[in-house]
Amino acid sequence: MKALLTIILLSLVGVAHAEHEIDAKVEAALADESRPEEDRMRDRNRRPLDTLKFFGMKDNMRVLELVPGGGWYTRVLAPVLADNGKLYVALGTNTVSENVLTLPGFEQVEVLDTSDNLHRPKGSRHYVMDDFEFGVSNLDMVVTFRNLHNFDVDTREMMNRQVFASLRSGGLYGVIDHTARHMEPANNENRRRVDPVMVIKEMLDSGFEFVGYNDLHYRADDELVFEVGRRSVTGNTDRFTLLFRKP
Repeated sequence: MKALLTIILLSLVGVAHAEHEIDAKVEAALADESRPEEDRMRDRNRRPLDTLKFFGMKDNMRVLELVPGGGWYTRVLAPVLADNGKLYVALGTNTVSENVLTLPGFEQVEVLDTSDNLHRPKGSRHYVMDDFEFGVSNLDMVVTFRNLHNFDVDTREMMNRQVFASLRSGGLYGVIDHTARHMEPANNENRRRVDPVMVIKEMLDSGFEFVGYNDLHYRADDELVFEVGRRSVTGNTDRFTLLFRKP
């Protein structure tokens, strides 16, 4: 009898675990007819399912996407989280608010209004922000894709501090960005790249634990020499994929 109960419990755990797997929902989001063709062309390069599974995403999580840009990942995340979870977006949300969140199926995505005052000072390579708060807590996950390079050191520190505050204990922070050479001085060719060693150090200084690195977006033929927008590099940049946890 005891053995039978054990089998039943294990089966129930397996069912519950399967309910929150994201494979089918990600694939359905990618196949949605409303996705722009330009987005579809990036699927193979960005590998969203593998990326989100490495981050540990489940469909019942409360997730915050930072700096969503044009909404490439928002179009994937929102359907995945619609039934059981919740998607928030924050910082630089004007474009995604106007072009994506007004479409059917994205009504549940919540834009977090902050006092960030995002701007780029004249002559600067980086954006800066005023101090702010997200206004949410106990999030399960925060993600940002190819954005940290846009900000100066102080602003990244502030963002990391606010991400830390918004996550629950055990909450995860997934980061992807274009790789710069370690300790290479700033120049016009690396202005949209960032040193992954520096990023890890900044996260540790902010209180996060380092969970791991994934080579999903490693590109051996990107010599880390040219600006990521150059025709010879764009779409094939080496990107680091890092995961952190709030203790």
